[in-house]
Amino acid sequence: MSYVFYEAQRSGKLPASQRVTWRGDSALDDGSDVFRNLSGGYYDAGDHVKFGFPMAFTATMLGWGLLDFTEGHETAGQDQYALEAIKWATDYFIKAFTQIYEFYGQTAQDRARLSRTSVPTVTDRYRSLHDRMIEFDRGTQIGCENGADRGTQIGCENGAFKLDSRELLDAYPRSSWSGYGDELCWAALWLARATGDHQYIEKAKAHWEEFDLTKDQVQQFSWDDKRAGVYALFYLLTEETEFLDLLNTYLDWLKNTATYTPEGLVHLDTWGANRHAANVAFISLWAAKNGIDQENNRQWARGQIGQLLGDNSRYERSFVVGYGQDPPQRPHHRSSSCPFPPSDCHFGLQQSGPNPHTLYGALVGGPSQSGEYEDDREDYVRNEVACDYNAAFTGALAALVEIS
Repeated sequence: MSYVFYEAQRSGKLPASQRVTWRGDSALDDGSDVFRNLSGGYYDAGDHVKFGFPMAFTATMLGWGLLDFTEGHETAGQDQYALEAIKWATDYFIKAFTQIYEFYGQTAQDRARLSRTSVPTVTDRYRSLHDRMIEFDRGTQIGCENGADRGTQIGCENGAFKLDSRELLDAYPRSSWSGYGDELCWAALWLARATGDHQYIEKAKAHWEEFDLTKDQVQQFSWDDKRAGVYALFYLLTEETEFLDLLNTYLDWLKNTATYTPEGLVHLDTWGANRHAANVAFISLWAAKNGIDQENNRQWARGQIGQLLGDNSRYERSFVVGYGQDPPQRPHHRSSSCPFPPSDCHFGLQQSGPNPHTLYGALVGGPSQSGEYEDDREDYVRNEVACDYNAAFTGALAALVEIS
């Protein structure tokens, strides 16, 4: 179901194999305003914007899950769907990498994205801007020739998908919430794994020292903070005890110090709590597969994923649309909120009934720290869905299939 969800998020010309039949071709002229072909890729969440940074993290995590939990994918018959899901993103990234030092980091406008309800169509008047990662006021791109002082993070996250893009790895840094040092390490480590070239490990270590990535407590593993994943990849590629110790310290912090809901779900952020629980469950299952405190890490991660699938006495419900007992029926998601063929659904977010279409496999945002949750379409903090929400979650499910 998780891979079916990604088909519901597709932008561009849909293939004959498309299983989500209430979706159609959309945004085929993306990029035309800047004389580029930027069609394809994934809509980020319940909106119709294509954000390159979280989309790239999504593709990375789907790829990591397939690489290291291949057996689980094959047992579930999902390996081919995994490849197709990853390729749908990477084909778009290759288009977005239009020339040396030029990468289009976002397609379509951000404004009004949470309040406007519609289905994505072939032409959409809100798709006139093709922006770099942060600014929303004009069409441009990240890179060097326009003097942009930004681009490192999204360039890094895309780096290993197209090896010719490695020039982006050190181009014009710009900090977001967690800084960009983790992305520099992350990119170099994935390039090391993809190429077998030891120079990338040395580059990663140089960034590790430069940005002092252990100075602050790691709490999340997400599209904006890769440090827990950096610890894991460093250990995988070097087998050095320093990185094993850091990973163990983080996993112990999750089990013994992190905040939890009354039900027992680790709660690392108000927005998309389920996503964060799934992300760290993936790291825990990866550690277990690599012989790190195997039984404890497996048991803890199984409990977290169990919470998401409905193993919770307070809610007695699944947080995955279309799955299990009493799943969400009103996810904050534009196109599934509209009937097909589409009619005027300007007030689709406000209608009280279930979404006209079941968004199979989508993991919703989840409860507050106090455990409160309501299946409310207008609550985009707790009931929106997103591509990155399902990414590590998918790999964690494959890991659990392997050990079931």
